[in-house]
Amino acid sequence: MRNGIPNLSALQAFEASARLGSFSRAAEELALTHSAVYRQVASLEARLGVQLFTRVRRRIVLTEHGAEYAGRIRHHLDQIEKDTFGLVSRTGMGRSIHIAVVPTLATTWLIPRLPGFQQQYPDISVSLSVRTLPFQFKDQPFDGALYHASSLWPGTQGVLLFPEKKLVPVCAPHLPRREEDGLAGLTHLHLSSRPDAWRLWYGANGQSYGPQAAGGPRYELFTMMLAAAEAGLGVGLVPHFLASPALEEGRLVQPVPQVLTVGQGYYFGYSQRDERSEALRAFERWLRSVA
Repeated sequence: MRNGIPNLSALQAFEASARLGSFSRAAEELALTHSAVYRQVASLEARLGVQLFTRVRRRIVLTEHGAEYAGRIRHHLDQIEKDTFGLVSRTGMGRSIHIAVVPTLATTWLIPRLPGFQQQYPDISVSLSVRTLPFQFKDQPFDGALYHASSLWPGTQGVLLFPEKKLVPVCAPHLPRREEDGLAGLTHLHLSSRPDAWRLWYGANGQSYGPQAAGGPRYELFTMMLAAAEAGLGVGLVPHFLASPALEEGRLVQPVPQVLTVGQGYYFGYSQRDERSEALRAFERWLRSVA
């Protein structure tokens, strides 16, 4: 302890346990034993004189005080991580940037192109983390974000990399159907974050959106939906640029010509308040060139 500040290891053990809801899972993340994490949390509770968890058999549940403290500690640990990234990027030990990105764009578009960035800037390390919802940069350890939206987030600056333009229906070529029936009889695959996409597609094309179309399974990611469509589980509505490789290779087909035109796009943004590092400027220049 120094000036009443708990040991950093104890705080990390507590935050991981609170976030993951388990001492065992926290131990796996921190590369410690279950008993070590338990002792760290117990010592923190003893030092604070406050019960942070209630323990019911093998389950742990945050107390009211524990939940509030966990949120504050998580914020400060994130800030320490962000400050560390910032320090490294400004020293001669190498330059690093930490980018938040939506998962499907990361795996299908960004990561396959990153070797080109590394060839141009071998001294810049790019770390990626998944974020699907808007956030404030002052509360997160990120230098920038690559996300899907209708415009730049409030309080940020940046650039539209490319518009999404249209969503297209896709399914496996072997999926049994009659061409004159359109999509009737096909299971409709839905994306959890875009629950109204099929309803909008039907409305835009003057067709009735009924229970059969609305009742299909939900997936969290477009990559899951594309895999499900290729497996013959139904028809998915996905951005054309994501489906293009599978359509060109014949792994997927577009069963009907109608599409859904959309106004959103993929943006790269960063805080208006913070001065951008040269590494972040280089990454933005490279993104503009490949987009």
